[in-house]
Amino acid sequence: MNRLSFLIGRICQGILALFAIATLNFFLIRAAPGDPAAVMAGEAGAVDEKFLQVVRLQYGLDLPILQQWWIYISGIARLDLGYSYRQQASVASLILERLPATLVLTICAFVFSLVVGVTLGVLAARKPGSLTDRLIGFLALIFYAAPMYWLALMAVLIFSIRLGWLPAFGYQSIGADYHGLEALLDRMRHLVLPTLALSFFYVAIYTRMTRANMIAMSQMAFVKTARAKGAGETRIQLRHVLRNALLPVVTLAGLQAGNMVGGAIMTETVFAWPGVGRLMFDALMQRDYSLLLGAFLITAALAIIFNIITDIIYTLVDPRIAL
Repeated sequence: MNRLSFLIGRICQGILALFAIATLNFFLIRAAPGDPAAVMAGEAGAVDEKFLQVVRLQYGLDLPILQQWWIYISGIARLDLGYSYRQQASVASLILERLPATLVLTICAFVFSLVVGVTLGVLAARKPGSLTDRLIGFLALIFYAAPMYWLALMAVLIFSIRLGWLPAFGYQSIGADYHGLEALLDRMRHLVLPTLALSFFYVAIYTRMTRANMIAMSQMAFVKTARAKGAGETRIQLRHVLRNALLPVVTLAGLQAGNMVGGAIMTETVFAWPGVGRLMFDALMQRDYSLLLGAFLITAALAIIFNIITDIIYTLVDPRIAL
């Protein structure tokens, strides 16, 4: 019952947070320079004031700001994200079309960063101060300090242009009539570089955090007691040290999972990955308010969902959290 109450409370908090995020994004975007009506008029080759008034009237841009906000919030309550005046399609359909590509990229980067980061952290913590520890620490520092876009560009330059091992851009090979296993392998090859570029920063975080936690746990009394009872070192490291050291890592990973969705914007732009991040970038350049707000809302909702899932996992690992 305590766990159920905890879950209901977290869901209510998530809904309130989503409402606050939607409201904040609405007013921030409206405060940004640029008039979507002027953008559409310029694309249509008409710049007279009468045409601008027709465009504003057609898309509700002439209404008071508070009335526009109420229409937007009411639409969200009905699960209606609005209509993209630039793409001439519903916002929900445009996002749903791009969302699978973003989720595939984010999930792959999340799993890769967590597995590799924890593994490197365990290897570094086995013998602090050794050559292995120093080398892993050096690599983690580079991955942490290097900008994501620089890593992405370097990955394209080395593995695609210089070596020719992997494709540089896109979701699949254009014009290739692949089916079945061939199509799957082709998409996996296109996924490698974006996954690496998006995950390197998080690999560094998980590596350093796992190493620090394992070293701290190794000095705890229960670990010394296990050694005194004659338990094997591998058993101690896995059952006592690593299990407890992973609790903070799991918490941080859940928070970072939501950040990965936002961080995918730059990665998707560099690699021309057809996801929500690229859609947000295009909507920003086109002053497509409805589409931009819808994409912001979906990414925020994904971040909140990931955080709730992390809380659920954490309560299973440590039931005291739900008390």
